[in-house]
Amino acid sequence: MADNEAEGGAATDGAESAPPKNKLKLIIIAVAVLAILGGGAATWFFFFRHGEDEHHAEAAPPKPPAFVDVPDMMVNLAGAPGERVQYLRLKIVLELKEEKQIEAIKPTMPRVTDIFQTYVRELRPSDLNGSAGIFRLKEELTKRVNAAVAPIQVSAVLFKEVVVQ
Repeated sequence: MADNEAEGGAATDGAESAPPKNKLKLIIIAVAVLAILGGGAATWFFFFRHGEDEHHAEAAPPKPPAFVDVPDMMVNLAGAPGERVQYLRLKIVLELKEEKQIEAIKPTMPRVTDIFQTYVRELRPSDLNGSAGIFRLKEELTKRVNAAVAPIQVSAVLFKEVVVQ
């Protein structure tokens, strides 16, 4: 029995020593897998992703916008009967995306001036109060000029001067 106990004790020691070897193998395999995955991710990040950034950096810088002056306008504003007549003087510039659009828009300038004049004559002095009134005027004029010069797209209507007197 003592031999059995000695063998059993030896068998028990052998069984206990086996799991640490298995755990050690499992840890080594896990570390190797993580190292391979980390190396692959690092390779992708440094080599492949960097190439995409270079392509974006080499893109041509955007072209500066072009500007076209609209003839100065002075109109009387709509008011109630018996009120003092007020006038609006505007100096407007149209912002275009490209320089070559300037020549295409110049023949339509009488139409643009007409559309601006007819719209602005319907405004009341209260419509132009504050920055919100000027912003609404700018948005409305942009919408109308884009309709007048249809294939050409005007980016913005810019005010050089707005005077209500």
